[in-house]
Amino acid sequence: MALEERTRSSLLRLRLKLEQDIKPQYLMDHMISDGVITLDEEEKIRIQPTRKDQAAALIELLLKRDNCCFISFYNALVKETYDDLAKLLYADLPDVSRDGRKSSAESSISSVQIVLSEGGVPQRPVVFVSRPELLNQVRKKLYLLQEDAGGWVTVFGMAASGKSVLAAEAVRDHGLIQDCFPQGVHWLSIGQLDKPDLLVKVQSLCFRLDQNLDSQSHQRPPTSLDEAKERLRFLMLRRYPRSLLILDDIWDSSVLKVFDIHCRILLTTRNRSLADSVSGPKYEVEVESRLDDKKALEILALYTKKNPSMLPEEARSIVRECKGSPLVVSLIGALLNEKPNRWPYYLRQLQQKQFKRIRKSSSYDYDALDQAMAASIEVLPDEHRELYKDLTVLENDVKIPAKVLCVLWDLEPEEVEDILQEFVNRSLLFVDCNSKPNLYYLHDLQLDFLAEQNRDQIESLHGKVVRQYQHHYREASPVSGDKECLYWIRFLPYHMAKANMSQELYSLMLSLDWVSIKAKIMGTAHLINDYVEYGPILDKENSELRSQFQEFLSLSGHHLEQRPFPDVLQLALSQPHSSGVYRQARQQALNRANRGKLYFELINKSSVENLSRLVIHPHQGSIYSARFSHDGTKVASCGASKTLKVFKSTSGEKLTEIQAHDDEVLCCAFSPDDHLIATCSSDRKVKVWNIEQGKLLRVFEDEHEEQVNHCEFTNTVRRLLLATCSNDSCLNVKIWNLNKPSSQNTMFGHFKPVNHCCFSPDDSYLSTSSNDGTVKLFQVSTANEWKTIDVKTFFSESDDEEVLVKCSTWTADGTRIICAARNAALVFDVQTSDMLLEIKTNRLSTVQYCHTCPTSNLLALAFSNYAVELWDLEENKKRADCSGHLSWVQRVQFSNDGSQLLSCSDDQTVRLWETEKVHTSSAICLKRDSDVLFNEEEIIVSAADNCNRLQVRDGRTGSVRFQSEELPFRIRCTCMCRNPSAVSLGQENGNVQVLELPSGKLLATLLGHTKTVLHCQFCQNGQTLITSSEDTTIRVWKWKSGECKVLRGHKEQVRCFSLLSDSTNDSKLLSWSFDGTVKVWDIESGERLQDIEAHQGAILSCHVSLDRCLFATTSADKTAKLWSCDTWQCAFTLTGHQECVRCCRFSWDSKRLATGDDNGEIRIWGVKDGSLLKICSRESKDGMDSLHGGWVTDLHFSPNNSVLVSTGGYIKWWNVARGEALQTFYPTGCALKKIHVSPDFSTFVTIDNIGILYILNRVA
Repeated sequence: MALEERTRSSLLRLRLKLEQDIKPQYLMDHMISDGVITLDEEEKIRIQPTRKDQAAALIELLLKRDNCCFISFYNALVKETYDDLAKLLYADLPDVSRDGRKSSAESSISSVQIVLSEGGVPQRPVVFVSRPELLNQVRKKLYLLQEDAGGWVTVFGMAASGKSVLAAEAVRDHGLIQDCFPQGVHWLSIGQLDKPDLLVKVQSLCFRLDQNLDSQSHQRPPTSLDEAKERLRFLMLRRYPRSLLILDDIWDSSVLKVFDIHCRILLTTRNRSLADSVSGPKYEVEVESRLDDKKALEILALYTKKNPSMLPEEARSIVRECKGSPLVVSLIGALLNEKPNRWPYYLRQLQQKQFKRIRKSSSYDYDALDQAMAASIEVLPDEHRELYKDLTVLENDVKIPAKVLCVLWDLEPEEVEDILQEFVNRSLLFVDCNSKPNLYYLHDLQLDFLAEQNRDQIESLHGKVVRQYQHHYREASPVSGDKECLYWIRFLPYHMAKANMSQELYSLMLSLDWVSIKAKIMGTAHLINDYVEYGPILDKENSELRSQFQEFLSLSGHHLEQRPFPDVLQLALSQPHSSGVYRQARQQALNRANRGKLYFELINKSSVENLSRLVIHPHQGSIYSARFSHDGTKVASCGASKTLKVFKSTSGEKLTEIQAHDDEVLCCAFSPDDHLIATCSSDRKVKVWNIEQGKLLRVFEDEHEEQVNHCEFTNTVRRLLLATCSNDSCLNVKIWNLNKPSSQNTMFGHFKPVNHCCFSPDDSYLSTSSNDGTVKLFQVSTANEWKTIDVKTFFSESDDEEVLVKCSTWTADGTRIICAARNAALVFDVQTSDMLLEIKTNRLSTVQYCHTCPTSNLLALAFSNYAVELWDLEENKKRADCSGHLSWVQRVQFSNDGSQLLSCSDDQTVRLWETEKVHTSSAICLKRDSDVLFNEEEIIVSAADNCNRLQVRDGRTGSVRFQSEELPFRIRCTCMCRNPSAVSLGQENGNVQVLELPSGKLLATLLGHTKTVLHCQFCQNGQTLITSSEDTTIRVWKWKSGECKVLRGHKEQVRCFSLLSDSTNDSKLLSWSFDGTVKVWDIESGERLQDIEAHQGAILSCHVSLDRCLFATTSADKTAKLWSCDTWQCAFTLTGHQECVRCCRFSWDSKRLATGDDNGEIRIWGVKDGSLLKICSRESKDGMDSLHGGWVTDLHFSPNNSVLVSTGGYIKWWNVARGEALQTFYPTGCALKKIHVSPDFSTFVTIDNIGILYILNRVA
C-alpha cells in the first residue's frame, strides 16, 4: 500500500524541519527492528557525509514507502523523545480509527500489527525463533489480568535472555488483544534512567495517549513525576481501562512506583523482586537463560539463509561458545549475515572472550555483551559489587552452597543468604531450590564476563579463596561429606593452581592424608584426574613423586571403593621401597603403630608384580564389553548392571552413565567420530546414544527376536553403518542405516547363534562368527556372502564337543583374519581361506575374545581362566602374560594408536595396560596348597608352581632354595620337616615323595594311595609322615623304611586331620571327612578308637583346643559343634550361620572359638557355655559381594587372644573383644585358602588364586 496523500504532503511540508533536527541512526535502529527498512537501506543512508544528508536520504526513502513504514518512523520519533516533531506529524497519520483498527475491514493479523505499531511495540526481529512454552506462559498470565482491575505480570531473567522479544511476541495475538486489551497496547522502554529522563518518558506516553483521544484541547505536559503519575492514572483508568502498558527493562523499584496506578502492566526486568514494592495482583514468568542447541542453530541458519543441516562445522562450536544466549547468537548471526565467510573468525573471538569485538547495531539497548553484563553489576551497592567479583573464581557449571561463601566472605550464614538472594533477584545469580541446601550458580556468560573483567586479578581472587580456606580449616580439613565439604575437597587444588600457589598445591596433593580424605568422599577417579590436570605444576617440584602417587592410585584405587573405607596407609605400604608413597606411608604407619594401630608391610614386594596401568570398577556385576573411543581419551563399558558408562581413559573419572536397557547390556561400540555409542542387549533391542548429551537417538527393537550379542560401527564416517548379530536361528546378522527405522540389509547363511561381527579395515566386508563353527565374510554393499571359512574342520573330528567360534578380528592391512574357538586362535588368509597359523594355548580354558593391534603384529587374547595374553603373529611367540583379573575375561581391545590395551571381566573391573610395558613376568605363580616354617628370622615356604614343580623359597629374600623337576602328576599338598630337613609332597595319582633339603635328593617314594593325596603332615619326631586322600583312607608312614599303617573307615574323601597332641608320646589322631563323621585313631596300632556321627553334611574343618579338652567341627549343614575329648560327646551345637561354616579356631587360652562361613561372617563363641560373644564383618562392600570378599577360609588368634586374623577374599585383623576390624590387606588376587602365622603373631604368609606369594610383617 502506497503512502496516503495527506501523509505524504505533511512529510514534504515538514521536510526541512525534520532534516534539521533528527539523528537518523537512532531512528533507523527502531525501524530495522520493526522490519520496515533493511540493513542495506540503512547502510546507504549511513554512508552519507553529514547527519543532515543522512536525514534527507531517510525522508526520501519514507516518501517511497508505505503507511507501515511511516507509522514506524512516527513511533521511533516518540521513543527517541522527538515529541514536538511527533505532534506535528500526528494529525496526518494514515487513516486509522481510534480503537486501534483501520476504517476499512482488514484481516485480524493486520489489525494486530496496527494496534501494536500505534502503541510502539517493537516488530519481530529480522530473525525470529519461537519459544512456544514461554510464550504460552506469558499469555496465560496476561489473561489473568482480565479479571483484575489492575495487576502486574513480571517477565524476568538474566541479561540477553530474550525478555523483550518474548514480551513483544506475547501480545502479538489477535485473540488476546480482542479479549483483554481492545483499547490498545502501549510500550515504554525504560532502562537505567534518572528522574528527569523518566519524566520525559512519561510525558511522551501521556502525549501519545492524549493524541489518540483526538482531543482538540492539548493538555500541558506534566512538569513533575507526581503530576505525570496522576495524569497517567487518569488516562489509563478513565480513558483506556482495557489496555495494557508494557514497561521494558525496569531496573529500579522507585521507577516502578511511578506506574503504580492500578492498571494492567507487563514488565521485563532482571530483578524479579521489583514488583514487591507495588500493589495489586502479581504474576511471574521466568525466562530460561539459554536456548537449546537446535533453536540456536535455527537462528544462525535464518540469518545466513541456509538449511540448518548445511551449516559449516564451526556453527555447533559457535552455539556452544554462545552458551545458549539469544542475544549473543543473534549478534553473531547478524554479523555473519553481512560477512558470511567469517565463521572461523567469530568462533575465535568467542573462544577468546573478545566480547567487545562482537557488536552489531540493533534495537537492543546494549550493542555488546560486556555492556549488558556490566550494566547489571553497576547498580549493586559498592560492597556487594566487590563480593560479586569474588564469584569470578567459580568453575563453569558448578553449583555452590552458601556455606562456602560464608568461608570466603567471612560472614554469618544469614548475611550471606541475604546477599545471594539479592543477586538472584537481579538475575545476576541462579539458585537451585530443588537441592537441600540451596545451591547457587552463574550462567556461563556471566562467568565469562567476570573472567574478562577481572582477568588481571584472577590469581589474587583464587589466592583469597585458598587463604580463607586455610584460616577457617586451620585445625582440621572438612570431612563431613556435605555439600560444603564436597566443594572444598573437589576444588581446593583448582583454586591453588589458579592462584599459582604451587608449593601449597604440592604439599596438599602429594600427601596421603589428602588422598585418604578425597578418595573417601569423592572416589579415586577425581584424584587421578587431578594428578593428570595439575601434573605440569607438580612436576616442577618433583615429577617422580607425582608419578608415584598417580601410579599408586591407578593400580590400587579400585580398593578404595570398598566399604568400609580401607586404610590408605596400609595400601601404600605395598608400594615399592623406592617409592615416595611408601616412605611417607611407612613413617606415618610407624607413628600410629606406636599408639597401638596395626599396620602390615609386604616384605617380598619383588614377587608381587602388577602390570596394569589403571584399574576401574565401573559396574556392579559382570562387565561384558569395554571399548576405547577412537581418539583413545574415553572408555565405554556395559554389562550385567544394564547400564552404559563412559569414563576418562587417563583417570577412570565417570563422564556419562545411562540406564541403557531393560536387561543385560552385551556390547557397546563407538562411532568413528566418537559422537555416538551403540548398545545391544538381551532385551533384543539395539540403541544408539548421543554421548555428550546422554540422549537416546534411535531404537531398533522389532527385528531381532533373540538377544543381540554384538554391535559394531563401520571404521569411517564416509558411509556410517551399524552391524548387529544375534541368537536368532536365521535372520541373525543385520546392517542398519541410522537414518532409517528398519534394517538396511540382512545377511543370510548362519543357522545358529552369531556371537560376533566385525567390519574389514576398508569397510568392504563384514566377518561373522557363529556357533555353527564357521566364519563368514559378507560384502557390505550387496549383503551377499563372499566366502565361508569352516573353522570346525581344523579341530579333531574325534572330539564330540561343538566348535563355537567366539569372535574374529582383521589385521590392519585386511589380508588376514583371526578367529577364536575353544582354546586356540587361528589365523587365515582372507583371499585363499588357508590357515596360516594356529596359536594353541596349553590352558584348560577357552579363548573368549581376540583383537589385533592396529599398529603392530600383536594379538591380544582373553581367556576364561582370568588371563590376558599378548602374542606376536609374525613369530608365533607369546610376548606377555597380563595377570590381575579374578574371573573370566570377556573382552580385550587395543587403542587405535596401539599404545594401550584394555580388558574387562566378570570380576567387575576394567583394566588398562600400556602395551610397551607389559612383558612375560619372571615371577612364577604358586599354588595355594603350601607349608611354611618360621625359624627365628628365617621364613621358608614350600609350594607347587604353575609348571607343577615343587619350590622351596626363602620368604625374605625370594631366593629359591630348591626346585624340583616338572612332575607328571599335579602336586596337591606339601609339608616340611625341620629335623631332618626334608619336604614331602602328595600328588594327584596318589604317590607321596620325601625329598632332602636343600639338595632335593629323593629320600622316599611312598606308594599306596589310589587317588589324590589331599593333606600330609610330619609328626614332631620327623620320622613319621601322615597322609590323607580322596580314596577315603589315612596312611601313617615310617617314611624311611616305607612301613605303613592304613586307617580305613571313612566313606568319603578325608581332606584333613589333626594330632591330638604335639607330644611324641601321644599317638591319637583326629580325622574328619565329607561323610559327616569324625574318627579318633591310635596311629601306633592303627586302631579306630572312636567313630562319631558329627554332622548331617560334609565336615569342612576341625580344630583341637590347646588344652586338649575340646575339639570343634564345622559343616556344610551351617552349624559348628563343640565336643569333649574325654567323653567324645557333643557339648554344644552352635547355630546362627546362614551359609556353610568353613573354618574354626580356638583361642590360645581355650576360652573362645571363632568360626567363619561362606558368606564372609565370623562369629566368636564362649567355649564355657557355647554362647555367642560377637559377630564380625557386619559391614559389606555392596550387594554383590560377600562380607569378607569371599568365603572365610582360615582363622588364627594372637597369643594374647586379643586379635584374630582371618582370610577370605582378603586378610583382616579383628579386635576380639569388640568384633571390630582393625586392619585389612587387599591382595592382587583373591580366594585366599589359608594363612600361616608366626608364633609371635608378627608375620603372615599366604598365596592368592593367581599365584602371588605374600609375606606380611607387622610394622613396629
